[in-house]
Amino acid sequence: MEKRLAPIRLDSYQPLREVVCETLRDAIKNGVLKPGERLMEIQVAEELGVSRTPVREAIRKLELEGYVIMMPRRGTYVANLSIRDVNEVFEIRTMLESLSCGLAAERITEEELDRLQRLLVMISDYFDQGHMDKIVEADMEFHDILYTASRNTRLVGIIYNLREQLTRFRSMSMAHPGRMAATINEHKAIVEAIAQGNVMEAQKAAANHMEQAEKTLLNAMDAQAKKSASENK
Repeated sequence: MEKRLAPIRLDSYQPLREVVCETLRDAIKNGVLKPGERLMEIQVAEELGVSRTPVREAIRKLELEGYVIMMPRRGTYVANLSIRDVNEVFEIRTMLESLSCGLAAERITEEELDRLQRLLVMISDYFDQGHMDKIVEADMEFHDILYTASRNTRLVGIIYNLREQLTRFRSMSMAHPGRMAATINEHKAIVEAIAQGNVMEAQKAAANHMEQAEKTLLNAMDAQAKKSASENK
């Protein structure tokens, strides 16, 4: 692994293991550390300017989140999601997101509903302006509010864990042709059902959103694989 990680500033209020974990997670999300690449504790520690202990703790957490794979006697590698991995994650997420939105239709507050409606407008504006980073950020907040509105903390925790496993592919998926416009319409359907207090329609809209997101991600991954293969010829 060539040197690509910058030394960590040690003035953070967070525990060092959390800072290391966040740094490595961002490096994986942004493609600095690539799928299939081996992570060696001692080298990572040297590049970040820390001891091996917080690196080891961070890697264990990243394994739980699905960012890395620890293989006995072979080492730790950046996870490379397969089609089966994506199918399994979305199979679970579709059910949980549907449950979350159904509960939100019963339990959401007026303030939360108002924020969702404002975010719909913001995301549309960002789309028109071509601000992908802001779209991703607003989309994350949109779903965070839906989860919170379920008023089920255990459900939220499980969804967050699953979402983290696919976070690094979010920008690639949203940038896929036609996906952003479709996402806006899917979000509107979810908010309309929740605003009406229609549990079944909220669940249906959420499930459809997840199913379409899965299809788009698989298409985006396929397109990227074909591009890489073409470039390597």
